[in-house]
Parts: sequence; C-alpha cells; structure tokens
Amino acid sequence: MLVNLLYFLHFLITVGLIVVVLMQADKGSGLSGAFGGGASQTIFGSTGGIDFISKITTTLAILFMITSLGLCIVLTQHSEPGKTNVRSNTRAADHVPAVD
Repeated sequence: MLVNLLYFLHFLITVGLIVVVLMQADKGSGLSGAFGGGASQTIFGSTGGIDFISKITTTLAILFMITSLGLCIVLTQHSEPGKTNVRSNTRAADHVPAVD
C-alpha cells in the first residue's frame, strides 16, 4: 500500500515538475549571461529575485528527490540478499537452451 502511494505521488510530482518547467519564461541570455554577455541584467535577472513559478519548481524538485529516495528505501527494504524486486519473465528463462 505504501509503495503504491509513493508511486502515485512520484508520478504526480514528476508530471507537475515537467509542466512547471515548461511554463517558465525564457530569460533570453542563456549561458552568455553567466559570462558577461548580459551585462545589463543583475545576478538574479531583471525581475530582481525568484518569482512564484521558480519557487514551485524548486519545491517540486525537492519533493521529487524525497520521493525518489523514499522509493529506493522502501523497495530495497523488503528484498532478500542476492535478489532484486524486479519482476522477471520466467517463461523466457524456460526456453533458453543450456550452454555446454
């Protein structure tokens, strides 16, 4: 149950992060602004700081990292040593010829 909830939250956060990143306005200067090409802009851009969409992006990125770590912890916690939680296709393994 906990794993399914984490999967669902991770999926929602991932989709939200993609949407919010795509909604951000283009700053226009790119890497040239970091090396002096955009001399008229300050270090925080022409807006003077982090706007609302940037705060949402940062929050979603942090939540994405937390859910990723949570899934790693939960999925490796119940596994036996030497085994993984990855589902295997046993039918394909049955048809593999033995190597002499």
